[in-house]
Amino acid sequence: MIPVCRLEDLPKGGSARVGTSPPIAVFHTDDGDLYAIDDTCSHQDASLSEGWLEGCLIECPLHAASFDLRTGRPTCLPARRPVRTHRVTIHEGVVHVDLAAEEGSAA
Repeated sequence: MIPVCRLEDLPKGGSARVGTSPPIAVFHTDDGDLYAIDDTCSHQDASLSEGWLEGCLIECPLHAASFDLRTGRPTCLPARRPVRTHRVTIHEGVVHVDLAAEEGSAA
């Protein structure tokens, strides 16, 4: 489990980038849900944590590809390949990410 930040430091509608290899993006939706995916768009090298969050979708800031945070699957072109999803837990007020082993699957 990788500690990311305190939950209180990740506001709803916000994101945090974790400098793992590969980098991970953690999102806190307006509904209060937490999701983690690989931070790099599968279409081209762009940080998804810098994209636009709407509900459970993140839009890539480079070419507007969109991904479902629940599954990692792209919802529109130009992305065709999913990004890995990762399990998020909160322990004693700290957000943690459990890295997935396979592309496109949650841990």
